[in-house]
Amino acid sequence: MEQQTPPHGQGAKNPGKAHVIVVGNEKGGSGKSTVAMHLIVSLLRGGLTVGSVDLDARQATLSRYVENRTAYAEKHHIRLPMSVHYSILPSGTQAGDEQNLREVMEYLNGFCDTIVIDTPGADTFLSRAGHSYADTLITPLNDSFIDLDVLARVDPDTMKVLGGSHYTQMVFDVRKRRQFRDGGSIAWVVLRNRLSHLSARSKHEMERLIGDLAQRQGFVHIQGLGERVIYRELFFSGLTLLDLNKDGVQVDMNMSHVAARQELRVLLDAISKAQAGGHRAA
Repeated sequence: MEQQTPPHGQGAKNPGKAHVIVVGNEKGGSGKSTVAMHLIVSLLRGGLTVGSVDLDARQATLSRYVENRTAYAEKHHIRLPMSVHYSILPSGTQAGDEQNLREVMEYLNGFCDTIVIDTPGADTFLSRAGHSYADTLITPLNDSFIDLDVLARVDPDTMKVLGGSHYTQMVFDVRKRRQFRDGGSIAWVVLRNRLSHLSARSKHEMERLIGDLAQRQGFVHIQGLGERVIYRELFFSGLTLLDLNKDGVQVDMNMSHVAARQELRVLLDAISKAQAGGHRAA
């Protein structure tokens, strides 16, 4: 396990159970870490103490994002809001993975308001353990028929849902595990990213299929983030759209920045409403 030193001003101020947000999807390239980092900074700027946990040891994208953020702040002699970050490597056994994650969660629960967990794009012991802690599960999904198999098996001729996927079965399993462990339940939100890549007809089909699956599987589906260069550019400095022109981060805002920031605000508001609505994974 690798831990970032808690930043100045963070400490044991809110002992109790933190709200846990898990960002999960068994496909890579769906924007999990971008969504996770923007959620983290949004929560931090809302005055909350945030813990972040990276369970994707192979990619470690969230960990690199946090490292880049620390380096940017040090280089420019500014103070940016930071999470208390852990990266957990696989132990080689299910019991070891679960124990390592449990220790981190118990520690962060001691003083964090919210914990955000970024999971790998594969079914691993760590991923399942991480999902089982979720109060809210956020699944970014590229808006394409190829990526739809994360949620369901679809007949290519009739475009009808044949059944759930391996991932939806995993969500069902960890929901039961969570309920057995502490009586908790999971609010599930599916984000449809990169909507501009589909034709009008394909977009209509996706909306119909996603709506059908939402009814069957008990998730809320909302519009996610578009395909924008700005998200990739911000990664290298460890910044988010919420940092621009704050805390000494000076950027000449263009129309693309403004549109992306508005897109993010809509997304964060939709996630907040979905959480408050109490939608639960089936």
